[in-house]
Amino acid sequence: MKKEQFRMDDFLPINNKKRVEIVKVIADSRELNSKVINELSKLGAIVELKALECGDFILSNRIIVERKTSEDFCSSILDGRLFEQAKKMKECCEKPVILIEGNPLSTERNLNPKAIMGAISSLIADFNLSLVSTRDYFESALFLFSLAKREQITERREPRIRSEKKPLSLTALQEYLVSGLPNVNVKIARRLLRKFKTVEKVFTAPEEELRKVEGIGEKISRKIRKVLTAEYLPEQTNK
Repeated sequence: MKKEQFRMDDFLPINNKKRVEIVKVIADSRELNSKVINELSKLGAIVELKALECGDFILSNRIIVERKTSEDFCSSILDGRLFEQAKKMKECCEKPVILIEGNPLSTERNLNPKAIMGAISSLIADFNLSLVSTRDYFESALFLFSLAKREQITERREPRIRSEKKPLSLTALQEYLVSGLPNVNVKIARRLLRKFKTVEKVFTAPEEELRKVEGIGEKISRKIRKVLTAEYLPEQTNK
């Protein structure tokens, strides 16, 4: 007769037995050398590196986190990347989160506090994004692990890369079309749509009317009209 083997937890009351809880985080491959990845592993997370099109960390089937140091956050305000990334994150998941690591009000860039607060306000009010602030990489890892654990263990939502994009609303499609014009980001696209009301009217507006919109000068208005009125020449495109 085969001797039955026992483990120590077989003798514990059922209520005292701990369930094995595995937390998995899908991280963008560009985060490979970041201290956050190392800390996540120390906390017990299984980190899977992938080339992500959207965000830096996927924590569940509905939450994606974009991590920005305070310096990067200020840089992305200045070059317009911030709102482009915010728009993309809204298309990719149900609950996008931007994590700001460090204090953006005290960086070497010395960006105007009004500009920083304005950008933060826009992310919340216009893009409906959640913002989280941490002091350093350790707190960032702790936050990511805690949120991933809640989503995966409590809510039973596994992290996965979505192959399909969330359908764009009519408003988002209009903004997308107008922001495709030369030197026009989402912020300027919204100003144009507020003034002209429709995409068609934006596309047919003369230069002098375009210049009445904040952020559009003579050079940009000329580029816009050139793109909209120039004849398409197929032989000049790369096949």
